[in-house]
Amino acid sequence: MPEVSHNPIETTATTPKSAWQNLFRSLSHRNFRLFVSGQLISLMGTWIQQMAMSWLVYKMTHSAYALGLMSFASNAPGLFIAPLAGGLSDRLDRRKVMLCTQTLAMSQALALAYLTLSGQIEVWHLYYLGAFLGIVTGFDTPMRQAFVTDLLDDRRDLSNAISLNSSVFNGARLIGPTIAGIAIALCGEGWCFLLNGLSYIAVLLALLSIRIKPAQPVVHSHGYWASLKEGVAYVWHTPALRNILALVGLVSVVGLPYSVLVPVYVKTVLQGGPETLGYLMGSVGAGALVGALYLASRPDAMGLERLVYRAPALFGLSLILFSQSRNLWLSMGLLFLLGLGMMMQMASSNILLQTLAEESKRGRVMSLYAMAFLGMMPLGGLAVGASAAQFGLTPTLLTGGLLCLAGAAQFGLVLSRSDAFEGLSPPLQT
Repeated sequence: MPEVSHNPIETTATTPKSAWQNLFRSLSHRNFRLFVSGQLISLMGTWIQQMAMSWLVYKMTHSAYALGLMSFASNAPGLFIAPLAGGLSDRLDRRKVMLCTQTLAMSQALALAYLTLSGQIEVWHLYYLGAFLGIVTGFDTPMRQAFVTDLLDDRRDLSNAISLNSSVFNGARLIGPTIAGIAIALCGEGWCFLLNGLSYIAVLLALLSIRIKPAQPVVHSHGYWASLKEGVAYVWHTPALRNILALVGLVSVVGLPYSVLVPVYVKTVLQGGPETLGYLMGSVGAGALVGALYLASRPDAMGLERLVYRAPALFGLSLILFSQSRNLWLSMGLLFLLGLGMMMQMASSNILLQTLAEESKRGRVMSLYAMAFLGMMPLGGLAVGASAAQFGLTPTLLTGGLLCLAGAAQFGLVLSRSDAFEGLSPPLQT
């Protein structure tokens, strides 16, 4: 079995036809097909709601700090809950847990719709309901990440399945904000929330239709907290996993919160409205979709460790240039590249983590990924909101891009050491 190494890995060149066949091979699995179909519809609703909430907060407050606080309230629970959910993911029926979390997320969206359409919505409602969804997402994300492996009859398709799952996420990111921009302009934010609430029906029906063979129960010789501690120790003492998660966490803190400031950029720099915001966020989604499809076309996970640091370098450079842009079309192009870099880093990190993690610890490893990816974002969101209010939009975005470049360079230096990924044979590959 091949090892992930810093050395170049020889691969056989594929023809366009074989790459096309690789692209959709995991859709041959019925359960995975059902899952991604439901996810596509539901995630479009999620992106519609996310954009509508940001726009509504800024419309009500005209404050960059309020946007940062909204991001913090929505994502902070994941920082604490994701590790706990990872331990549960290795013990509980993931499908049943996801049925509960998706139902709760639907109730949150419908509550937002009722308050907004009835004219009762206030900023504190958005904060509290955002925090409620953050708690739900904190449980749902590690379950959903680890659940992908349960949907496959052949684990050799794992890399492709993760990439296609990311493609669905970013296809929704491409379509959702565009719909949201039009819907906000024509109907208002309340209808966006209602659309999201109804979109959960698709994923709930998909989960109910999935048929999975009962998993062999994992025997735990120690308690829950000891199991959680074991998972953290496993990652800490596995250099490849530790370094991947560290870079994901850094980019999540200093880079990804750029999205908090996009409504401010639209209003103050481009003098635009919700349609302009939709164009910009759709550009991010287009770039991310291209990145995810590229990863899906790859035959395996070999060589992705180099992409893990090259992609955030592209992200950081794009963010630096975006901070200086004052033109809509240039900004859209830069955000396309930003989305490309973001997706290739996060998806390739996801693939490597799931490929390298031991089966019995996968849920806990993915909970730490969720904490690094989503849980660290609220800290960054709060920081960039305060920074933009104090120092301005451009310096804040510029600093985030520079820090992403520094993190990518550091990971590249670590990877150049001969023992950085030594001894890690992907257990899911043959």
